[in-house]
Amino acid sequence: MRKLPLSLLFLLISANVYAQAGTVSAPQDGFYSRWEARTNAIQSKQPPWAVPLVTTYTGLFQVVRTDIVHQVTPALTSTWNFDNSKGVNLIASNRTEIAFNLPPYIKHNSKAVDGFGDLSFLGKYRIASGNAQHGCYTLSAWVVATVPTGSAKNGSTDASIAPTLGTGKGFGRFDVQSTLGATLPTGKPAITTAGRPVAWNTVAQYRLGKIFWPEIESNATFYKGGANDGKTQEFITPGLIVGKCALHAEDPKSRPGLAIGAGMQIAASHFHTYNHALILTARWIF
Repeated sequence: MRKLPLSLLFLLISANVYAQAGTVSAPQDGFYSRWEARTNAIQSKQPPWAVPLVTTYTGLFQVVRTDIVHQVTPALTSTWNFDNSKGVNLIASNRTEIAFNLPPYIKHNSKAVDGFGDLSFLGKYRIASGNAQHGCYTLSAWVVATVPTGSAKNGSTDASIAPTLGTGKGFGRFDVQSTLGATLPTGKPAITTAGRPVAWNTVAQYRLGKIFWPEIESNATFYKGGANDGKTQEFITPGLIVGKCALHAEDPKSRPGLAIGAGMQIAASHFHTYNHALILTARWIF
């Protein structure tokens, strides 16, 4: 069962590559051609920034994504998170994006039981945006809904919603994006144990050449209620995104391409549930 999420992602990627190959002999007004043109038009109204490692992208994007995270705790135990609640993001309309996030698989090197985490969904609305010729900015709001499908305490006991507001501003090759949101459990015991944490993530990126995006992030959590009430946890996360490496680089209108990235979360606050975490990401952009 551990291979299920990555296998599903592989099938989705394969289907997309097949669809691209099929456009060679398919009519120019085929479904995928129309979808591709529509998505290009929607994204042309916003800056073409890279999707950060941790901070949620503040524009609309379309991707199949999987991450791997390796956390090391103060007690020197480690936890592997395969997929890290990533999945498929689709641009549904001119201003909206939806996402289906697969349950991550959590592997411990302690007495804790390994197992799958929770299933989640995202709905995003792009309130306003401008490309490089029109202010180079983004403003979006979204909600992540989580369903308690996890096993052996690898997920929550109750469903939750996480409303978030995100904005970004570009200055030539440099951009800053910031998001602020809270996780709101729908019942006990999650309210008692986890509380209602507030997450504030900010990323600064700089584009080198065409495909290199070095970045540094601040990932802060302010705990409200629950076992860690009143505490603050912050990580500084330097990283690098490489992409998009286009499948058909000779065609500027072709969308499919691969992006990869890596970074290291480093604890910057006195209180922290883990010391550091290695983050690896792979994205198929379509």
